[in-house]
Amino acid sequence: MGRKRPPHMATEFRFNPTLTEGDPCSRPVLIIGQLRHLNLLKFSDLAVKLNPRVSEDVFKDAISALHPSPTDKCSMYLDVATVAALPIKCSRHNTPSRAHAITALVKANVLNVNDESIVIVCERNDIFPAACAVVRAFPLFTRKTGSLGAKHHIGDSNDDQADKSIVNIEFLVIEKDGQLSQKPLSKEDIACIESAAYGIRLTARIVDTPCNEMNVSHFVKEVENVASKLSIKPKIIRGEELREQGFGGIYGVGKAAAVPPALVILSHEPQGAHETIALVGKGIVYDTGGLSIKARTQMPGMKRDCGGAAAILGAFYAAVKNDFKENLHAVFCLAENSVGPNATRPDDIHTLYSGRTVEINNTDAEGRLVLADGVCYANKDLKANIILDMATLTGAQGTATGKYHGAILTNSEEWESKSLDAGRKSGDLLAPIIYCPELHFSEFTSAIADMKNSVADRNNAQSSCAGIFIAAHLGFDYPGAWIHVDMATPVHCGERATGYGVALILTLFGKYTNNAMLQSIAPSDEEQPAKRICRDRN
Repeated sequence: MGRKRPPHMATEFRFNPTLTEGDPCSRPVLIIGQLRHLNLLKFSDLAVKLNPRVSEDVFKDAISALHPSPTDKCSMYLDVATVAALPIKCSRHNTPSRAHAITALVKANVLNVNDESIVIVCERNDIFPAACAVVRAFPLFTRKTGSLGAKHHIGDSNDDQADKSIVNIEFLVIEKDGQLSQKPLSKEDIACIESAAYGIRLTARIVDTPCNEMNVSHFVKEVENVASKLSIKPKIIRGEELREQGFGGIYGVGKAAAVPPALVILSHEPQGAHETIALVGKGIVYDTGGLSIKARTQMPGMKRDCGGAAAILGAFYAAVKNDFKENLHAVFCLAENSVGPNATRPDDIHTLYSGRTVEINNTDAEGRLVLADGVCYANKDLKANIILDMATLTGAQGTATGKYHGAILTNSEEWESKSLDAGRKSGDLLAPIIYCPELHFSEFTSAIADMKNSVADRNNAQSSCAGIFIAAHLGFDYPGAWIHVDMATPVHCGERATGYGVALILTLFGKYTNNAMLQSIAPSDEEQPAKRICRDRN
C-alpha cells in the first residue's frame, strides 16, 4: 500500500557520495533525471535501490513509458518507487539543470517519511544546482500544530524536539562521454553541498517568518548566530547611533518602529587577500509602506521584504565555510518601515551616508534608502572594489523579468555576463535590465534637494531607476564593479520562500573559494567580454 505523509515533520538531509542500499518498502525512492540520461542507465546501476520490489523488466517498462511534456513520472512499485523525467527542452535563458522542475517534482512526489531517498541522474556540472533545487522543496518554518501539538514550533533555530525525517540525496553522474561515472562525490563536494543547503534553508526560514517573530532584533540574533558559527565578531550600529554617524537612510526608514533599525557587518579577512567583496542586503523586516501606506491587498507578504539580507546571510555563511580566499564583507541594512508619530513624512529631507540629500516623495520607496547607506559604507569604510547588493526592491521587477528571473543592473558589462552565466549554472536565474543613468537619473530631480527618492514617471524603467538611485550614492564614478540584484518575485513561490540568492552568489564568486565544485561551475574570465566599467563622463 501507499504511504501517507506525516503532518509537519521536519526534514534533515543526508548527502551520500554514492548510492546506498534500500528496499523501497522501507526506504521510498524517487529517481529524477533528463530522459536522455535515464535511457543510459542499466537496471544494475540502480538495483541497490530497487531490489527486491522492482524487477529489471518493470524498470525498463517505466523508463520507456516516460513522455515528458514538460515532465512525466511513472510508478514502479506503488507510490514508493518512482522515476520522473525532467523537461527535454531548455532555452538559453533557462538553467540546464532544470532546477525549477526538480523542485516541483520533489514537492509533488516525496512522502517526507523517515529514511527516504532521492536519486538525481545528471551531468557533473549540474550536481550543485540540482542539490540546491531539492533543498528548496523542504521549507523549515511552520506554526501549524496538528498532531505535534502547539509546543512543537518547527523552524526555530534551537528546536531539537520536533519529529524529524531523514532524506537521503544521492547522485548518479553522467560524464561527458555518456558513461556513468565510477567516481563517488568527494568529502569536499559533500561539504560544499551541505553548507549551501544550510544557507538556503536559513534564508528561506527567515523570509517565511512573520515580523512578530523576525523583527530587527530577531534578525540581528540570526546574524550573531551565524557569526558565532564562523568565529566572527559582528559590528552593530543601531538606533540613535545610526543618526549620529550619518546613516540617514536606514535611520529615517526605521525610526518609527517599536524596534530600532540597525546596520550589521560581518567581515571575513583571510591572509593574502587581494580583492575586497562586499555583499549588501536589504533587510526590511516588514514594509507597511510607511505614511504612503500600502493598500489592504498589497501588504500581506511584506514579511518577505528582508529577502535580500536573508540571502546575503546564507551566502556569507556558505562562502566562508568553503574557504573564501578574498576579503568578504556582509552588510545588513535592517529596519521596519512602520507607521507612527516618528514616521518619515513625504516632503521630509534626509541626508544619507553619502552626504547627499534626499527629498522624500514616497515613503514606500524605502529599500533604496537603506541600500544607499549600505553600499556607500561598503565603499567608504570597507574599501570594497566589488559591491553586490541584493534586494526585494520593486514590484516592477516581476513585470520586467518575471517570477523566475531576478533582475540584474550593473555598471560592468563583464560582471553582467558573469552574473547571467552564474544564474544559469546555479538555478537562481537572472535577466539584465537597462543601466543608463544619463537617461534615467533625471527621474529623481528635486527643486530643493540633491534628489527625490521616487521617480517622476513610473512608466520609465522603474526597476532600473530604483537601482540607479542606489548607484547615485555610491557614485557614478565608482571605479569598481557594482552589481544590483532585484529579486522581489523569485524570493518566493506561492506562499513559501525559495532561498533565492544563496546558490547564485556562491556560483558567481566560486573562483574566490578553495572548493573544487564551486570553482568548476564559476563563470570563466576567459569567456567574458572585455572589461568595461560604465561611468559618468561629466
